[in-house]
Amino acid sequence: MPSLFRRKSADLADPAPEPENPATEEDAARPRGYTPAKGRETPKRPATGRRPAGATKALSKEEAKALRRQRRAEAAAEFRREGGPRDRGPERLLARNVVDSRRTVGTWFFGGALIVLIGSNQAMPPVIRLASNLLWGALAIGVVIDSVLISRKIKKLVRSRFPNSTQRMGSLYLYAIMRAITFRKLRTPEPRVAIGDQV
Repeated sequence: MPSLFRRKSADLADPAPEPENPATEEDAARPRGYTPAKGRETPKRPATGRRPAGATKALSKEEAKALRRQRRAEAAAEFRREGGPRDRGPERLLARNVVDSRRTVGTWFFGGALIVLIGSNQAMPPVIRLASNLLWGALAIGVVIDSVLISRKIKKLVRSRFPNSTQRMGSLYLYAIMRAITFRKLRTPEPRVAIGDQV
C-alpha cells in the first residue's frame, strides 16, 4: 500500500521555466493606456518619429539674413542649371539642344532693336533713319527665316525620336524661338551643347 506521505511523481518534476521577459509579454496583453503600479519603471515611448533631442539655437538677425541669402543663391543656381516646370520633358531638352547647337539671328535681335530705336529718332539725319529702318527689316526677315528653319528641324527630330509624343508642336516651336532670341549666356537652363555639336 503506497504511503500517504509519499511525494507524487508530478511533484518531482522540474518547475516550468518562466518566460524570459515577462514584462514584455504582460505589456503586449494589456491595453494601450495602462499605467503601471508604483515601484515599477515607466515604459519608454518609442523613439520613431520623434524630434531629435537637443534645443535648437535661435539665429540672430544677421545669421538669419545670411541663411536666406544662401538659400536664394542655391535656388537660383538650381533654376539656372535645371530650369523650371516648363523646361521639363525630353522634347523640350531636344528643342534646347537644337537651338544651342547653332548660331541664331535672334541673339542679335534685341541689340539691333536698340540701335533701330535710337537711329529712328526724329532728331537723327534722314540717312541714319533710313539705315535704321533697313536694319529693322533685315533683322525681322532674318528672325523669321531662322525660326522656320529651327521649327522644321525640331519637327523632324521629334517625329523620328519620339513618335508617340503628346507634346504640342506649336508650343514647342514657340519655346525654341523664344530661346533662340535670347543671348546665349542668359539662357535658362544653361546650354548643354556647344555651337556646332551634332544633336
